Amino acid sequence: MSALRPIAAGLVVLAIAACTSSTPGWTYAPAPSATPIPSAVASASAGPSAEPTSSVGPSSVPSGKPAPSIEPGGSTVQLAAQAIAWSTTELTAPADTAFQIVFTNNDASVPHDVDIHEGDPAGALVHDSDTFPGVETRTLDIDPLPAGIYAYVCSVHANMVGTLTAE
Repeated sequence: MSALRPIAAGLVVLAIAACTSSTPGWTYAPAPSATPIPSAVASASAGPSAEPTSSVGPSSVPSGKPAPSIEPGGSTVQLAAQAIAWSTTELTAPADTAFQIVFTNNDASVPHDVDIHEGDPAGALVHDSDTFPGVETRTLDIDPLPAGIYAYVCSVHANMVGTLTAE
């Protein structure tokens, strides 16, 4: 019986070591739902549009800073996350004009956000949104961006990268 004690102690140490990690953050990607979850935003089209549309409305998420004023005729861009992927990897928004991203997280209980970087995902951060689990839709107010190319990323999932063109 005393010969089993060192073996049992070794197994306990291995089990504890296997359960710890020095790497923070999400380490899993849940399997997508067998049945697509419908968007919470009513739309006349079958899917989200990458083109800006005219819309006026307040942000549904307080950001702690004054929201950019979206003038009548201002723009909104539709974006969704589902199955740990963006609905589109190409967005276009007006340059030098505040706009909104209507972002729908269709992944139940999976957190996503929309961060915008200059040039590519390693560029300077120009917009940092809150991370939130789905299924939920939030309107993100984006400050005016100079004309150029930007990357939008989900900071939780490295594979979720797209290009935003401000023109």
